[in-house]
Amino acid sequence: MGILAWIVLGLIAGAIAKALYPGRQGGGILGTMLLGIVGAFLGGTIYTLLTTGEFALASVGFTVPGLLIAVLGAMLAIFLYYQFTARRVY
Repeated sequence: MGILAWIVLGLIAGAIAKALYPGRQGGGILGTMLLGIVGAFLGGTIYTLLTTGEFALASVGFTVPGLLIAVLGAMLAIFLYYQFTARRVY
């Protein structure tokens, strides 16, 4: 998949994930694209692990199921990001 397709998929997946995920997330358009691209890799890797039983760094294609997997991966990336960077009040 070309770099332009990665950018478009990342922007779409990141924007959908930010809209669906509860709470307020910061970041501009570049953060949204990066989140979507990371989500596409994360979702593709988990999908490959679940379907084939192999751990391989994989990505999803620019299809409707691929977009769904990328959005789910981006939502997981948002969750993990806030778990590791959240300020804890004791």
